[in-house]
Amino acid sequence: MPRIPESIMKTQFISAARLSVLALSLSAGVLVGGDASAQDAPIVGKAMLGVSVTEAQLVATGWRASKMIHTDVYNEKDEKIGRVDDLIVSPDGTLSAAIIDVGGFLGMATHRVAIPIQHFQQMAPKPILPGASKEALKKLPEFEYAKG
Repeated sequence: MPRIPESIMKTQFISAARLSVLALSLSAGVLVGGDASAQDAPIVGKAMLGVSVTEAQLVATGWRASKMIHTDVYNEKDEKIGRVDDLIVSPDGTLSAAIIDVGGFLGMATHRVAIPIQHFQQMAPKPILPGASKEALKKLPEFEYAKG
């Protein structure tokens, strides 16, 4: 078995220790019973982390973009109409569109379209795009990523 250099092991140990301290500091405010919404962002070193306990709890209840990628998309009739290829975040940080692959097989001859997020009835756990069909999506202009 290959030997792992001591410096890498130390770095991994220090990183794990820092994450443990951060997790404990985030949960400590909730365990103490203070008003989480009134708490300041936890401090790491001399810099404000920028995430309050309340914000961290809200993040934990959301859905992960990595789990949404390659998820099948359905219409209200429970017909599979495509697959999520990508999610687009606007400059203000909000989720703005889902890039949907329609048709094709293993990425070949697919037709990608951008669908604004507000058109979905829901995104998780199963994306539902009411009123859509494969045929209708194939008639939409193909989405192309910006160059550069």
